[in-house]
Amino acid sequence: MVIRLSSAKQVDALIADLSSEDAVKRDAAVARLTVMGARAVGRLIVLADDRGAPAPGRAAAFRALEAIGDPRALDVALRWVSEGDEQISTAAVDVARVFVRSPHGVPAVDRLSAVSMDVRRPVPVRLAAIRALRDLAAETVKPLMAAIRADPVPEIAAAADQPGDDPGGAIDPVRCVEEAANGTLPDEPAVLCRALSDVGAETPLPALQAIVDRVRERESREPRSRRGGWTGARAVAHLALARRGSRLALYDLRETLERATEPLPVEFVATVSAVGDVSCLEPLAAAYAQTAGGRHRQDWWPRHLSGAFRAIVARERITRRHATMKKIAKRWGLEIYD
Repeated sequence: MVIRLSSAKQVDALIADLSSEDAVKRDAAVARLTVMGARAVGRLIVLADDRGAPAPGRAAAFRALEAIGDPRALDVALRWVSEGDEQISTAAVDVARVFVRSPHGVPAVDRLSAVSMDVRRPVPVRLAAIRALRDLAAETVKPLMAAIRADPVPEIAAAADQPGDDPGGAIDPVRCVEEAANGTLPDEPAVLCRALSDVGAETPLPALQAIVDRVRERESREPRSRRGGWTGARAVAHLALARRGSRLALYDLRETLERATEPLPVEFVATVSAVGDVSCLEPLAAAYAQTAGGRHRQDWWPRHLSGAFRAIVARERITRRHATMKKIAKRWGLEIYD
C-alpha cells in the first residue's frame, strides 16, 4: 500500500530543507515549494521572518516567495529590506521587486526608494533596490536617479547612469512572453526567465507550451557553452505550467529526462514531481539508470529523481503489479519505491 503524504507534511519537510548546509538541497526545496505556490506561503513567511533561523535558510525562503509572487509576502519583505543583514535584505528586495508594477506597488516603491538612498545600508542591498526600481518607466524614477548621482559612494552614484535590463527602458514582461510564444526570443535567456517569473501565472497555458517549444528549438542551435541558459529558461516555463497544474508540455519533459546524461535544472524535477503521470516513470527510471544506480558525482540528482518517482507512484496509486512497474524492473533492474 502507498501512503500519500499530506500537503502540510510535504511543506514542512521542504521548509526544513531550506536551512540545509547543502546549497543544492536548498535550491531543490525552493523549486518544489514554488510549485506548491500559495499552500507554502504561510510557512515560508514564518521562516523568512524568524530572526533566530540561519541566514541561508531565510534567504532561500525569500527566494521561494519571490518566485511564488503572493502579495502576502510583501509586508515581511518590506520589513527586512531595511533590517536584515546583506544576504537577507538583498533577497527581501527581490521579493519587493515583484510588486513594484502591481496594485501593491506604492509601498514597495516607497521603501525601495528609501533603501536606495540610505547610506547606512550595505552597498549590495542599495544596488539591488536601484535595479528593482529600474523596472519602472524611466520618467518615473528620473528624480530619484538624479539624487542618486550625488551619492557619496561612487558605486552607488554610478548605478544611476547604468542601463536597466532593456536599454530603451524597463522590460515589459507581458510583451516579452508574448513575443517568445510567437517565436521571437530575447537575446539573453535570463530576460525570459525574469519575464516568466513576473507574469507566468497570468500567461495563457498554450503560450507557455509554445515557449517551451521555441526555447527548445533555440537550445538545439546554440553551442554547448551557451545551451545551459536556455535549458534553464525552458525549465522555468515548465515550472510556470506546473504551478497551474497543467500537463500540456509533459511530452517535452519526458523526452528531456530520457536524454539526460547530466543533472538538469531542479525546476524539471520539481515539475515532474508536481504534475508527472505514469508516462513519466520510464523516463525517470532511464535518467536514474544513467547515474549508475545512484552513484553519481552529484548525488542530489539521483536522490531527487527517486523522490519524483515516488511522488508520482503515490499520487497515481501505482502498485508493483502495474505493467509499467514490471517493465521498469525488467529493463533496468530498478526498484526505487517502497
